Amino acid sequence: MSTRDQNLDRQIAALTEVGCARVFADKLSGKNADRPELQACLDYCRPGDTLTVHELSRLGRSLQDLIAIVGDLRRHGIGFRSLHEAIDTTTPAGRLVFHVFAALAEFMRELIVEGTHEGLAAARARGQRLGRPPALTPEQIRQARVLLTRPDESVTSIAKLLGVSRGTLYKHIPELSPAGGGRAALIAAVQAEALAAYDQQQVPGQSSIPIVSEGRAW
Repeated sequence: MSTRDQNLDRQIAALTEVGCARVFADKLSGKNADRPELQACLDYCRPGDTLTVHELSRLGRSLQDLIAIVGDLRRHGIGFRSLHEAIDTTTPAGRLVFHVFAALAEFMRELIVEGTHEGLAAARARGQRLGRPPALTPEQIRQARVLLTRPDESVTSIAKLLGVSRGTLYKHIPELSPAGGGRAALIAAVQAEALAAYDQQQVPGQSSIPIVSEGRAW
């Protein structure tokens, strides 16, 4: 029933007048998904019956919802009739109307999909990153790895410093996990990375790399 009209008498009278043998009434908006009387009505209908509603908005929450319900009724040999819109799927004209509705719903869906694809393509062309932003940038991961070589820094304190959870740090720094070897393995990995970077620079007589020993960095 309409939220503007909390009295079902008018609708029940109209349904009774056209010969409905049983009336089911939910005092809820058509947009509400939890409608026990509607489900009871659908369960009650048998092949050869015609489900009649006062208006289309009393049956479905959307055009797609209406089409799905009416389509399911038809597959079970049940007709559908809406008094306000004068639609009756037991007649050729009524079936034609719902075919048009179904085609319109599919057309709208395709427009939405096409618009989404075009928007994504335009974003890629602009070099825009799609999807959720990463929790940690590569630079933040590098900083966290170096900080974790210090014995006075805990995983919790570094996570708070970077504004992420402990789980995020473990996800981006696999050496921290027991399977990865823990912090000892991380210290060794950071030192190896620093030495590798130094070898690539190949600057004789100069050393600006952090040397990690027993959990301390110099």
